[in-house]
Amino acid sequence: MNFAEQLYNGASHILKKNHDHPFVRRIGDGSLPKEKFAFYMKQDYVYLIDYARLFAIGAQKAVKLDHMRVFTDSLYETLHSEMALHRKYARQFGISEQDLENTEPTPINLAYTSYMLRVSQSGTLADLLACLLPCAWDYWEIGKQLKRQNGGRLTGHTYGEWIESYTSDNYGKFCTWLIDLMNELTDGESAEKRQELKRYFQTTARYEYLFWRMVDTGEGWPV
Repeated sequence: MNFAEQLYNGASHILKKNHDHPFVRRIGDGSLPKEKFAFYMKQDYVYLIDYARLFAIGAQKAVKLDHMRVFTDSLYETLHSEMALHRKYARQFGISEQDLENTEPTPINLAYTSYMLRVSQSGTLADLLACLLPCAWDYWEIGKQLKRQNGGRLTGHTYGEWIESYTSDNYGKFCTWLIDLMNELTDGESAEKRQELKRYFQTTARYEYLFWRMVDTGEGWPV
């Protein structure tokens, strides 16, 4: 078992809760109320702004030019393709691009992105990957799960385009690249450092669960 697989298996009890979350299941069967999906879109949009910054940090910390290229390509794809899908869905709910950008992140959202940015800015490239991977990998697995549940047929599905975006060949290749890079960077790494990376991975996986719970309940600032 390679190290990336150890990371995933070590957090599998958390990730399974994400896959089985009622919010995720209702995206899959199309029964999620549109107002809930709209709240998710707005929060995920401002989340992606900080998530994109992780790719910029990755390009800065990368030693190999090929790695820099992938991180900068991913930064572009997040800002232009993934966020464009959010803007497209938002228009269907009467939410303008300005409304999206003015969305105030909830406490969970803010804590999640602040944690990832702090670890990534002060740590190594492997530390950054340990924060990036739970979200990227989890969405890939969720997308594949929901597509299977629909028999691969998403035409006319309310959230079909969302599911398709996380099961595309390009997204799968990117996730595989992140996994391979984590294995490359940790080859021969000390047991102590690996344990630290596992803590980062599990913490971010927990934040993923809290994010799903937050968008399901509509939890925001209490005051």
